[in-house]
Amino acid sequence: MEQEFQRSNTFWNRVGTRLCMTTTYSVAGILAAILFYLAWKGIGRLSIGFFLDSPIDLGREGGVFPILVSTLLLAAVALAIAVPLGVGTAVYLTEYTKESWVTMLIRFGAECLAGIPSIIFGLFGFILFVVTLGMGWSILSGALTLACMVLPTIIRTSEEAIKAVPASIRQVGFSLGATKSQVIWHIVLPQSRSGIITGIILALGRVMGETACVIFTTGISMEMPSSLFDSARSMAVHFYILAREGISMDMANTTALALVFMILLVNLGATILFGRRYSR
Repeated sequence: MEQEFQRSNTFWNRVGTRLCMTTTYSVAGILAAILFYLAWKGIGRLSIGFFLDSPIDLGREGGVFPILVSTLLLAAVALAIAVPLGVGTAVYLTEYTKESWVTMLIRFGAECLAGIPSIIFGLFGFILFVVTLGMGWSILSGALTLACMVLPTIIRTSEEAIKAVPASIRQVGFSLGATKSQVIWHIVLPQSRSGIITGIILALGRVMGETACVIFTTGISMEMPSSLFDSARSMAVHFYILAREGISMDMANTTALALVFMILLVNLGATILFGRRYSR
């Protein structure tokens, strides 16, 4: 009986292992297929000039330099707002409050916000930032709206990362005379950095690839922005307009290829940078 159980257990372990391997390779295959298709369709116009030149004739010719700068500004400002708020909220929920209806309500609200379509965030940002606060279509309006959109992701991932830190590590800090804030700043946050960084990278990918939210709040200007109050166009919006209006599918595919590789490079660079910094 015991031998039959062991054989059955071994069989199901193999099935589970094969299933996990198949799933992993399938996800990698989907990513490779997307990259291959974009490279096949868009690499013809990809060059240094594409990144350094300004768009000409509604984007049919030229490059995407002002659009690239606008995209990076949007991402930087949005994360500069969302990361401190998100991580701070996660620290408050895990370290300074006990489980109560208030914390349950905050978590429920964050989960509901995470499921709201981006077009709703776009309408919210348009009404609040563009119209009511008088910011107009601008990088700041888009960044504030994007910060609201990715805030739930940063809160939830940071909260789970902080919860994963063992209580014994906190007790060691307290036993050495450290205050609550010192334990959080010097022990808890460094121990949970990998999970927090993962949430930030997920938020960064969503910010750089967002279209509906940005087009309602940032606008579609292809000019080089001189301040955060200027209208601008992100790479995702540029791709959408080129493809939807039939302006140039070649440039649309090249823009999509550049956007995907830019997100991959930024994510890889952030992982390497923070990994080296905290591995010392």
